[in-house]
Amino acid sequence: MSQHHELKGQYDLEYLGLRNLNTVYWNLPTPWLYEQVVRRREGLISHLGPLVVRTGSYTGRSPNDKFIVKESKNKQKVWWGKENRPFDEKRFDSIWARMQAYLQGDDVFVQDCYIGTDKKHRMPVRVITEYAWHSLFVRNLFVRIENDDELAAHKPEFTIIDLPKFHAVPELDHTNSEAFILLNFDKKLVLIGGTSYGGEIKKSAFTLMNFMMPDKKVLPMHCSANINKSGKTVIYFGLSGTGKTTLSADPDRALIGDDEHGWSDNGVFNFEGGCYAKVIRLSEEAEPAIYATTRKFGTILENVAIDSYHRKPDLNDDTFTENTRAAYPITNLDNIKEDGKSGHPTDIVFLTADAFGVLPPLSKLTPQQAMYHFLLGYTAKVAGTERGVTEPQATFSTCFGAPFMPQHPSVYAKLLGEKIKKHNVRCWLINTGWTGGPYGVGKRMSIQHTRALLNAALDGALAEVEFKADPIFGLQVPLKCPGVPKEVLIPKDTWKDKKAYDKKAKELAASFKENFKVYEELVGDDVIKAGPLI
Repeated sequence: MSQHHELKGQYDLEYLGLRNLNTVYWNLPTPWLYEQVVRRREGLISHLGPLVVRTGSYTGRSPNDKFIVKESKNKQKVWWGKENRPFDEKRFDSIWARMQAYLQGDDVFVQDCYIGTDKKHRMPVRVITEYAWHSLFVRNLFVRIENDDELAAHKPEFTIIDLPKFHAVPELDHTNSEAFILLNFDKKLVLIGGTSYGGEIKKSAFTLMNFMMPDKKVLPMHCSANINKSGKTVIYFGLSGTGKTTLSADPDRALIGDDEHGWSDNGVFNFEGGCYAKVIRLSEEAEPAIYATTRKFGTILENVAIDSYHRKPDLNDDTFTENTRAAYPITNLDNIKEDGKSGHPTDIVFLTADAFGVLPPLSKLTPQQAMYHFLLGYTAKVAGTERGVTEPQATFSTCFGAPFMPQHPSVYAKLLGEKIKKHNVRCWLINTGWTGGPYGVGKRMSIQHTRALLNAALDGALAEVEFKADPIFGLQVPLKCPGVPKEVLIPKDTWKDKKAYDKKAKELAASFKENFKVYEELVGDDVIKAGPLI
């Protein structure tokens, strides 16, 4: 076994039973990894320095291929069901044994790092990959260890093994396909195979934190967060496509993080050291900060089309996927909170992209309504974003991150409710979706209007404004807002066909009530009554 580079951890790979490896590349910095990527033909260096890679047939997460090992120690803590499907211990051991054999004679890349910027609650992890670009992905997304002595002494609590070229045999392994993401909380091991999509590494680590943190009274959150110059922190919950990354990249507020955070007794802290932004049709005018990262050394562009001669990326080209991504260290942004930590939030913003065009662009929520919408986790899919989706579809993801929440939703909801009450947090619901009609009839909400509404809410400009209850959803809607036309604020006023609005709004409200039934036994009557009024 050859050990490459002086930043080798003292805690060797023997604990994993990995033997007869060829070369182990320990904690290579970014320029070294660039060289390895190019040498191994894993990607291309594009204009101004980003690395462009392809992920093959898997251009997004594969939720049907993710399993949690059902072992005796932790099986009572996991909320088993559609999102958290059990996997047999012996079959896990069988796959792991074959992966160990597969790696003999091969090179591997090791990155030792942390999940979490708070020293009290961070988790030391080790990620072992067969692709150099995946090692750079980890270096970009997780919290780097800058001190060489600390790096050498690093002892991982969890280990993630990522081998895209190792495929499962569904008939033998009882996986759903040749791809698999297997989490074993008892053995503190995550196995990923058959898929090159970098997001599987990121979200596996997030799932680990979501399992571990509640026991420390830390609320893990699928959210972005930023802070203004006076120290007021805002967190933004939202599923993919709702504007979580875009709205948190605000020139007047320093970014804490764009996707995953913890909320402890000391405040909010970022789980990550980087960002993983969706960049399809990214606009330099509307999103200058994120756009700039796609022109910087160190950024990885996943499945972004590129001019083969001039090597210039085309962010408008969806040839490979609608889900093009940029993975970059947070330091590639200028306006950031460098330590990734802040105090308790003053405001919580729930984001939804309502493709039916019936939710207000901004609503003020009571604590009970905040609990309701947190558990519901509503947004909508539109045609073209997923195979088989031909018209808007309501989608619900509890806690705005159901695929990554191993424990029961009540665990996370209870923590959120306690913290909102203790710290007197204001809560808002913002619809970044459609106005004037549903998808195909209306138009997408103006980002300028959304930003104006958000700034007015956060800066106190709505404190003296009159609010009116929405007759169907019960949400408190402002009747005016600086920089936003009055007719935009009330969704019904933007529809030409008022009866069509009433019908569509009642359909969505009924969908809310139906999907909330599974949570009714977890909450009090006050939260149940915080839903739609119909």
